[in-house]
Amino acid sequence: MTGYNQIRPDNVEEALSGFVFAQTDPGHGPVFVEGAEPGDVLRIDFLELKTADYGWTAIFPGFGILADEFADQAPALRMWDLRRAAERGYIEFPTTASEHLRGRIRVPFSPFLGTIGIAPAEGGDHPMVPPMPLTGGNIDTRHITCGSSLYLPVQAAGALLSAGDGHAAQGDGEVCGTAVETPMRCRLRVTVEKGEKAKSWCADGPAIVTAPRETRPELDGDVVRGVEGREFMALGVNADLREATRKAVRGVLAWLVAEKGMERVEAYMLASVAGNLRLTEVVDMPNYAVGFGIPLGIFVD
Repeated sequence: MTGYNQIRPDNVEEALSGFVFAQTDPGHGPVFVEGAEPGDVLRIDFLELKTADYGWTAIFPGFGILADEFADQAPALRMWDLRRAAERGYIEFPTTASEHLRGRIRVPFSPFLGTIGIAPAEGGDHPMVPPMPLTGGNIDTRHITCGSSLYLPVQAAGALLSAGDGHAAQGDGEVCGTAVETPMRCRLRVTVEKGEKAKSWCADGPAIVTAPRETRPELDGDVVRGVEGREFMALGVNADLREATRKAVRGVLAWLVAEKGMERVEAYMLASVAGNLRLTEVVDMPNYAVGFGIPLGIFVD
């Protein structure tokens, strides 16, 4: 929800009262990609994601998956210190209501862009919220970090890539409506994939090859322990949660068939015993974004 730097350390007291929702989830662009045509697949590699030295998380009335239960809650804001985040690998939750937990809640520092997408086939203006079933937008999927690749099926000439909405960390779902929002500089590499293989497993929507990711740190330790391996993940975006899930699973099956040469019936079984299902975005109504991933580490080669 990063909204053109409307919330900063120097305006904390008045930031929420004057916040303009129309300026949230900006998409910077579009960038015309030479050679990209409908039927191709656009691959975006995330090479560098550099946050500002601060971030923020807020609760706004009427927004979030439990908006009805927080209807009487005044807007709430917490500012995060990101100055040593890259060095430490974590950021401390800035609690003000639970003094005994001050400095004792450590959230993994995992920057990503919440908004990234390309133009749909239909002309005209299209909002970034909610995300689109094929072309992305405000997908808020925390697994698209440095070292990962996002695949989007091209719908319009030049693809018209836009990106924005920097996050320093987020849980799956972004349930209160905001992550650790922060200004961000990024460096991306864009490649046009023209083979039928990539097209087949992007037929139902975006797909991701994730980067190895540090697991959540121990509460009383200074060292991040363990690494989660890479996955191939398909995103299903739909107003119906079950259909979004079906689209994500279908994308993984298509990848297993096209990339690994599996029979579809066995791919379905493998997905059931080794796959990981996640609600990656649940607050940008009317569409949900569901991620379904298959660990690449299960393949011996």
